[in-house]
Amino acid sequence: MSFSLILESLILNWYIVVLFFIIAILYSSVGFGGGSSYLAILALSGIIFTQIRATALLCNIVVVTSNVFLFHQQKRINWKKILPLILASIPLAYIGGFLRISQQLFFILLGFTLLFAAITMWISKRITPTKENIFKNNTLKNVGFGGFIGFVSGMIGIGGGIFLAPLLHLTNWDTPKKIAATASLFILVNSTAGLLGQYSNPEFVIDWNLTTILLITVFIGGQIGNRLSNNYFTPIQLKKATAILIAFVSLRILWKYLF
Repeated sequence: MSFSLILESLILNWYIVVLFFIIAILYSSVGFGGGSSYLAILALSGIIFTQIRATALLCNIVVVTSNVFLFHQQKRINWKKILPLILASIPLAYIGGFLRISQQLFFILLGFTLLFAAITMWISKRITPTKENIFKNNTLKNVGFGGFIGFVSGMIGIGGGIFLAPLLHLTNWDTPKKIAATASLFILVNSTAGLLGQYSNPEFVIDWNLTTILLITVFIGGQIGNRLSNNYFTPIQLKKATAILIAFVSLRILWKYLF
């Protein structure tokens, strides 16, 4: 990896870099990561699917690491409830990342995942469980949730938050703020485990020139967004816009690989 190769990659993929930068600023300014949007853009970019998985996971790690640190400082992470989720998800996310899957299977799984995320974003409403109806800690269910989501997430190259967060809200698992903290930590450990699984596969390949540019872009954009108060878009408006974008991408992918 040299400066000249990085510059060449930047020139060839400038539109991806610009989109990543804009998304990072907009979403971090209202407390979102924008991971699904990154994945959707990569899916349309023409990059080979094995690199899409690794690049998406690395971007996830950059986006959520600071969030996890902040949530830990605010004492929103309930380790007793979270540990069964992440301890079950880590080995299965690793296995999912290690598995060799065909390009067709990858894009079919990705298409359904993005479609699920789009529907969830479009219909989701703020849920505020009371202390009386919060789901009681059930270790077996937490292990099941974490293990299944971790395995699927490792194969696709996502952190699993788009599956976990709606599930925890629907089951009144905890308060919205603690669910957000749980999802961030879950995304971080799953992305790391899935990436390690991919790296362990002898066929692992990644374009470090482009990936380095995107990681720096996401980090800078996220830092700028964290310091801005967005007066133009509300979280709901951004979620609706993202839902439309990734629904379009998911339907395009499914049409291509299913028909």
